[in-house]
Amino acid sequence: MPQENDILANIESSIEEIKPFLQRDGGDIEFVEYTPDNIVNVRLQGACSGCPGATITLQAIVERIIKEAVPEVEAVRAV
Repeated sequence: MPQENDILANIESSIEEIKPFLQRDGGDIEFVEYTPDNIVNVRLQGACSGCPGATITLQAIVERIIKEAVPEVEAVRAV
């Protein structure tokens, strides 16, 4: 089982990989925390904040990419 430091590094790396795509459309994403129940909390910023498509982006893209890199993650939520 991976160490928590490895998990956090992989989560942050995945988010950095996603950022340019969101920034291209005027949005951004910030890693907030990785909870003990394996939930990744992120903050959507810029155009992503309040965007009607943000939920789809979060689930279809952000969550999928993070889960591929870190199988321990159960879900990704916007806070």
